[in-house]
Amino acid sequence: MSTTRRLTDELAREGTLTARGFADLIRGRTPESAEYLFSLASEARDRVFGKGVFMRGLIEFSNHCRNDCLYCGIRRSNRLVERYRLTPEEILETCSAGHSLGFRTFVLQSGEDPGFGPGLVAETVSRIKASFPDSAVTLSLGEHPPETYALWRAAGADRYLLRHETRNPEHYASLHPRDMTVATRVKCLRTLKELGYQVGCGFMVGSPGQTPELLAEDLLFIRELRPHMVGIGPFIPHRDTPLASAPPGSVDETLYLLGILRLMDPRLLIPATTALGTLDGTGREKGVAAGANVIMPILTPMGVRGKYLLYDNKICTGDASSACRMCVQRRMESIGREIDTARGDHPDLLRASPCAPPASMSTAGGTPAAPGAAPGPSPLP
Repeated sequence: MSTTRRLTDELAREGTLTARGFADLIRGRTPESAEYLFSLASEARDRVFGKGVFMRGLIEFSNHCRNDCLYCGIRRSNRLVERYRLTPEEILETCSAGHSLGFRTFVLQSGEDPGFGPGLVAETVSRIKASFPDSAVTLSLGEHPPETYALWRAAGADRYLLRHETRNPEHYASLHPRDMTVATRVKCLRTLKELGYQVGCGFMVGSPGQTPELLAEDLLFIRELRPHMVGIGPFIPHRDTPLASAPPGSVDETLYLLGILRLMDPRLLIPATTALGTLDGTGREKGVAAGANVIMPILTPMGVRGKYLLYDNKICTGDASSACRMCVQRRMESIGREIDTARGDHPDLLRASPCAPPASMSTAGGTPAAPGAAPGPSPLP
């Protein structure tokens, strides 16, 4: 038995590896070892979620940002960006259109925009929850003080996405301005968990300077943090940033890491990202085949959608929301999957609810679990 296969089996059984084990597993990737890992990852996911793929509606409501991250197309110092900021009314109208298309989670994403203050965010979240009480609200608004996160949680926000990007301090410093540290990012993630959010972290794959050893640090951090969601995607350079000439990340390596994450915790909510679809025309389908179970069509209004470009050549900037919705459904059906229109909360939260489905049903979507399915690898404790 090869070392890579032995490590894959160990990961599927135990849910973790040593730092060296993770690095060796990543470095030893071959087409054959990847297919084996994907098969185990897909089985692990299906035991928990069945064949359903959750759908989130992404609303990019502002491309103003106070930060100057070296890889980001909407960084503060990029004077070529045409800035925009939606009003709360425009956000509510977008949610209404999305709700009619079957979306039951709205992801509000922006740069760290001082012009859309904490109170206005809280008001907007509160109005969304009042208008669409059957829907979840996810925020992805960057780093903020604990009291701001608490305000948004009290307003009704259910989830928060905050990619840590890289756990290694030196690597983090190479990608961000001096006033940003990975320690602050990690502190924010811990605060969000303490406040009761469903929390998502994640990282870019193939960012400049990344190594298997650094990726191992990321995976062990995720194991320790125990998030509800993990979002990863290939690094894609933006032409108007200091990293414009850096090569993009690998689709194949990203897919491999998706499978690793799924074996680490079969209960995770893992998106097949737009970045995957940007580098590979069937990248999102491949992401789901590798272990992902979330897809995030863009609902951002057409008039500004092309202005929210964190990286070059982003897909779906010219498609109407209804077209994106149907395109995603067709793509999932083409690989034997189905769109699950539930909110798609983490299984642990549903299990704790008095309205949780019976054990014979998927804890997150309602699709029956496979009869006689094996219990799968040990979940995160």
